[in-house]
Amino acid sequence: MADRVVFTPNKRAYIQTNLTLAAIAMAGAMIVLWLIGNPYVWTGAPAGLAAIGIRAWYLASEELSNAWEMSDSTLTGPGPRKVALNQIEAVNTMGSFVQVVTKSGDKHLIKYQADPAATKAAIERAMG
Repeated sequence: MADRVVFTPNKRAYIQTNLTLAAIAMAGAMIVLWLIGNPYVWTGAPAGLAAIGIRAWYLASEELSNAWEMSDSTLTGPGPRKVALNQIEAVNTMGSFVQVVTKSGDKHLIKYQADPAATKAAIERAMG
């Protein structure tokens, strides 16, 4: 691999992931209210939606700028994250995320990928 490959977050994947989280939060909040006997179970839905919506809005600029770059020998992420390709034990997909697990047990997420399977395949090709 002569060129560097950059894995950038996808805005559509970010939105879809947060919509899924909002649906889970809405249902979860309603279930909790129902279990504690609150007569206003429906208020859990807007509360869950607001919680995830505000979180998604607040974190969008940071999350959508966190790109990973892969060279011939290294996968480099935001901040101090750096993984030698020969130290990767496994590459997994989870929704729009790609999880990189090192031989020492460290785990890193490449978040909000438009095609997580393609990201996983690119990393595995570079490894081997």
